[in-house]
Amino acid sequence: MPRGFAWRAAIVAAACGLAIVTSRAWAEGKPQSEYPVATDARIEQSGESVRLTMTLSSIVEVDAWVQASPDRVIVEMPSTNFQIQPSARKAAGFVSGYRYGLFTADKARIIIDLAQPATIARTEMKTVRGGFGELTIELRKAARAEFLAEAGKAKKPQEAAALPVMPAVPSKPAGESRRTIVIDPGHGGIDPGTLVASIAEKSVVLAFGKALKEQLEASGRYRIVMTRDDDRFVALSERVQVGRAEQADLFISIHADSLVQAQDVRGATVYTRSERATDADAARLAAKENEADSAAGLETSEEVQDVAGILMDLARRETRTFSGVFARNLVDKLGGSIKMHKIPLRSARFWVLSAPDVPSVLIELGYMSSPKDAELLNSPEWRGKAVTAVSGAIDNYFARERASVGRAAENRN
Repeated sequence: MPRGFAWRAAIVAAACGLAIVTSRAWAEGKPQSEYPVATDARIEQSGESVRLTMTLSSIVEVDAWVQASPDRVIVEMPSTNFQIQPSARKAAGFVSGYRYGLFTADKARIIIDLAQPATIARTEMKTVRGGFGELTIELRKAARAEFLAEAGKAKKPQEAAALPVMPAVPSKPAGESRRTIVIDPGHGGIDPGTLVASIAEKSVVLAFGKALKEQLEASGRYRIVMTRDDDRFVALSERVQVGRAEQADLFISIHADSLVQAQDVRGATVYTRSERATDADAARLAAKENEADSAAGLETSEEVQDVAGILMDLARRETRTFSGVFARNLVDKLGGSIKMHKIPLRSARFWVLSAPDVPSVLIELGYMSSPKDAELLNSPEWRGKAVTAVSGAIDNYFARERASVGRAAENRN
């Protein structure tokens, strides 16, 4: 961690009373190979009703409720291995679409998006031929008032209850002298991120994050922590807290953007955090990324801590200075290896970059809406060049810091 960051981290944590957590508890769930398998999803409309049916390898317990703003149905079940064909129909009648995936280490969710208000007429899990389970969610079109009344009665898990409880203690091993870098592949599980054809952003960025981790660890100079290393959902607040708990020297969030109306827009962009966006596109992207929790059915918003104001402000200012230095390094290195956006360095109010004591950047690798970028994002050769560029930027960043510390020591002598 840059000189001086250690004491600021302690002061900020104490002043805010924040729960510092680690993502290791996610690994305690059973392997995905042991999950029930969901296949053969069908959705169909009949009059005023829409029915979603899904076949599972076994019977599971299911809970379902409606939720407003945005209007959707949330179906919660034990961790499930979803093997639904990408070509399966996803919309019918007043259902504009549905998605599915892991929510926590022991829970999965199906989120059904509603174009018009509806209530749950039937939730049924029954045994069918061969010992398989068949899940049926039947929805009935409803008046707005009826829908809101049902949403008000629904027992909705709050974030604190829905997500695993983790120890409020730092996770970095005592005596660890290597720089700690947290790699944060965006989205995951129930939250696929941008979807283009059958390609999900969550898969693209996870592949990149794993490749970056492998290259950095191979140097022996860094300790690498990933907010997720498989296809599971991680809340925005937990991503931030992982960086703080690990006392990270850098936090790198990986994403891939999309502009459906402008498929000619291409290239990577590096973002830092600021209260005011550099431009409208940066503000749009931050707003979209900040809705990741909502995509999983969580009703959350960024917590604003206004405690120990002067110390907090000093920590944030210096953190953002370090973030800016690293971001410029990234732009220089990436620009020498891959195509960059015409405005390669931007800033906006990204929640995932909000740690007051961890230098943090967000990399948009490219635009999945661009046919050329989409091709490159799935290319191992392109990924290798981009990973090498990011690794080089990290090396340069810490080399400059070591040189700065050395000069300061000489001046003192």
